[in-house]
Amino acid sequence: MQPIVSKLPGKGTTIFTTMSSLAAEHHAINLGQGFPDFPMDSTLTNAVNTAMQKGFNQYAPMAGWLPLREVLAEKINFLYHQSIHPDTEITITPGGTYAIFTALTTILQPGDEVIVLEPAYDSYVPNILANNAKPILVPLNPSDFSIPWESIRKELNHRTKAIIINSPHNPTGTIWSESDMLILQELVVQYQLYLISDEVYEHLIFDGALHQSVLRYPALFQRSFACFSFGKTFHCTGWKIGYCVAPQNLMEEFRKIHQYNCFSVHTPSQVGITEFLKDRSSYLQLGHFIQEKRDYFVELMKSTRFTLLPSKGSYFCCAGYDRISEQGDLEFARQLTLNHGVATIPVSAFYQVAKPSPYIRFCFAKKKETLEAAVEKLSLV
Repeated sequence: MQPIVSKLPGKGTTIFTTMSSLAAEHHAINLGQGFPDFPMDSTLTNAVNTAMQKGFNQYAPMAGWLPLREVLAEKINFLYHQSIHPDTEITITPGGTYAIFTALTTILQPGDEVIVLEPAYDSYVPNILANNAKPILVPLNPSDFSIPWESIRKELNHRTKAIIINSPHNPTGTIWSESDMLILQELVVQYQLYLISDEVYEHLIFDGALHQSVLRYPALFQRSFACFSFGKTFHCTGWKIGYCVAPQNLMEEFRKIHQYNCFSVHTPSQVGITEFLKDRSSYLQLGHFIQEKRDYFVELMKSTRFTLLPSKGSYFCCAGYDRISEQGDLEFARQLTLNHGVATIPVSAFYQVAKPSPYIRFCFAKKKETLEAAVEKLSLV
């Protein structure tokens, strides 16, 4: 048998699996991996159960359950004032990460370059490499993780095919501003780039800020794949269901890849989510709900020696630990798990060339009791 030539040499088990396994082994409180430990809305679980009992258990259409796509189109128009055709411009996918991979596979050819802003969600670069393309790594500004526009401009050339953005941002909790989006739109149009917009934390945005979706910007949307997650917004990460929105000409090519990969997504979940989304409060109240958890965690953490960075969205905030240790963040995170019973994620894991970062990432999308128990341990560090 001929040996497999790896498409991802040097890639092993992700830090999320490693830290979660370490947390389980040592019975530590897991504030690392981004999943809630509180019950999701019973209205949604009941709607999916009803769908199964009513017989919605066979294949959904390849593009997704049409009534769900229609509800999503209405939601997009309501939130972002963008008219989306449900039949040709929305595809339901098995999670947001899948949507990102499929979008990249749709557009990339060998030798293409993709701008990736670091720290970055860990699937982006492997997705690019698996398509024989080249990631161009541009670090966010280190002081506040803002967008380094001059650095981005320096990397643009005739090989640049696309740029990936993520707002609200994992791991830092930062968000893109309107001025950022306008600069991005100018560059995307000028250099004829494609845009992959990771918006899985779309509704988890705080302090009255607006989510700057690419769907708000018509000229930007015409070259974009916007990727979303029901799992993140409705606290059901194990369902692995999301969707992609793109103009018809891009979506036609996206579906060519999609139909030969997963083809179709869990039908009862699609039917249940359709009913759930008809009530706008199902998504309009999400930001406030998670912000309460952020605020509670921030207040609790005042009893510790950690220094929290501002979190404007997502499940996460980053924390400095310079008043506690001079260790690298990976070793510090390991010791925090082993010796103090709280698991986190080292921010260096979100960079391809791993170098110690002064930050670790906490997930605050947890029950109050979980946050209290964790911070009680952290206050002794």
